[in-house]
Amino acid sequence: MLFEQILFFVAGLGALAGALGVVLIRNPFYSVLSLVVHLVALAVLFLLLRAEFIAAAQVVVYAGAVMVLYVFVVAYVGGSDEPLGPEGGALGRIGPLFALLLLVELTIAIVGSSLTALDSTGPEVSAAFGSPGEIGRLLLTKFLLPFEAASFLLLLAAVGAVVLARKRRGLEEPEEPADTLAVGEVVRDGGAT
Repeated sequence: MLFEQILFFVAGLGALAGALGVVLIRNPFYSVLSLVVHLVALAVLFLLLRAEFIAAAQVVVYAGAVMVLYVFVVAYVGGSDEPLGPEGGALGRIGPLFALLLLVELTIAIVGSSLTALDSTGPEVSAAFGSPGEIGRLLLTKFLLPFEAASFLLLLAAVGAVVLARKRRGLEEPEEPADTLAVGEVVRDGGAT
């Protein structure tokens, strides 16, 4: 029991440190690595909640496959040489306001919730709770529409990332200047221009 409590606080601090690293680190590569630390710490928290399948999916899918994709995108797009927006823009001024509003909302939610449930053992659940079969049954019956909507949004995000990366790297099709001749015109005219 003491080991679980220590592991909870270590994983919680790791998750917070990883999340802060994602936001505060300027280098995109190290920011992605910080996100991996965050996701692995979340997997440990899932293990403490006895959600072994979700913890394994967290490590395999997110910390594994998705992070490899992010690392390749960061390597393809490049460093943060260009600023993301104009310095001192409107978003930079209202960002702290949104952070304060989020803090107020979370404080109201925590204070208004039933904190007496913290000493309880939690609800009784069946043995199949959290198993791959039960999760698959729920995803394909009760939560089919949100599941498909999330997959469609992920597809749109992937296509949008490729389009934005092409524009940032200058990989649009080059326009042919009006004063140059095409090879076909030179051959057709016999070289006389």
